[in-house]
Amino acid sequence: QVQLVESGGGLVQPGGSLRLSCVASASIFTINRMGWYRQAPGKQRELVAVFGSGSSTNYADSVKGRFTISRDNFKNTVYLQMNSVKPEDTAVYYCNAFKYGLGESWGQGTQVTVSP
Repeated sequence: QVQLVESGGGLVQPGGSLRLSCVASASIFTINRMGWYRQAPGKQRELVAVFGSGSSTNYADSVKGRFTISRDNFKNTVYLQMNSVKPEDTAVYYCNAFKYGLGESWGQGTQVTVSP
């Protein structure tokens, strides 16, 4: 499996911004799919934003126009820039990676709390 380490979570006020980082133990050039999911209390884990094949991106409708996924291939890092956050963005955010031959990997998660 690929080891993933997230950082950047915390407490932010509604309308504020936060940037999450996910560092992978393997070159992200070799990772087939990588991105972010989140899980709020009492809810199922859901996709937030992900890089697919050919550098395509996919976003949840609820975050389109507010969140941006990006990556630094040389730092093996994927970012999630979160702008105009809302209380409903409160969740544990997980980094996810899929690599052919190794399967799927998850990070330990980072808590994001949006509250006045």
